[in-house]
Amino acid sequence: MASLTLIFPSHTLLRKPSFNPSAPSPNLSSSFVPADLPFPKTQSFKLPRMATKSYVVSASTAEMPRKRYPGEAKGFVEEMRFVAMKLHTREQAKEGEKEVKQPEERSVRQWEPTIDGYLKFLVDSKLVYDTLESIVDKPTFPIYAEFKNTGLERSEKLANDLKWFEEQGCAIPGPSSPGVTYAECLKEISENDPQAFICHFYNTYFAHSAGGRMIGRKVAEKLLNNKELEFYKWDGDLSQLLQNVRDKLNKVSESWTREEKNHCLEETEKSFKHSGDILRLILS
Repeated sequence: MASLTLIFPSHTLLRKPSFNPSAPSPNLSSSFVPADLPFPKTQSFKLPRMATKSYVVSASTAEMPRKRYPGEAKGFVEEMRFVAMKLHTREQAKEGEKEVKQPEERSVRQWEPTIDGYLKFLVDSKLVYDTLESIVDKPTFPIYAEFKNTGLERSEKLANDLKWFEEQGCAIPGPSSPGVTYAECLKEISENDPQAFICHFYNTYFAHSAGGRMIGRKVAEKLLNNKELEFYKWDGDLSQLLQNVRDKLNKVSESWTREEKNHCLEETEKSFKHSGDILRLILS
């Protein structure tokens, strides 16, 4: 979830049409004459006598192919990954382009986590995963049902971890503002904006499976005597679980228009903001 900021606004990248100066000149018949030139539409142009060779302009030459978006050839999930990686800093990922402005955007090696802050992070994370899993369990849109029981669910794992902390004598706090705000945001967009919801779903689960695990290891080293929490464990082959969800995401997005896909990509920045707010709790 919040881990997304750890290791992973959308830009429409359209390439300017290319021009080949060596291409043959077309036959300039009246059908190619702009309407605003100062001669009748019935008038036709003739090339000079010295260049009377005829040329044919095919439809394929006249119609320029649409520029593919970064990652599009591999499927929409790769487009989402590409946008997400650009929102990382170079300290977090080699593809990152964002400047370091917040403490949690620095390399995890430089973090100084606290137990109290980590507990706040786990509690808020659980609220977000509870919300995501409740939404797909009782879907407002049919496509949400595709993501039931993927094996990536984290809510139950987090419940077990918080119980363990309680057994160690730690006081478990209630959800704080970052988690409550994000949970409400997810509920709202899930009711009327499926493309935006899918963006948050993807970034939350996939980020935790990557950068989230790195955070878990570093915090465990500094605070938990290297104990690995359930939050960072999956039942089964994680790589295969992730691939299964990638396939579902690509399939769901096949029916979307380009505008709907772009809208989904544009939601990435908002997802990062919410996850960053929750991640920052670790350092509080």
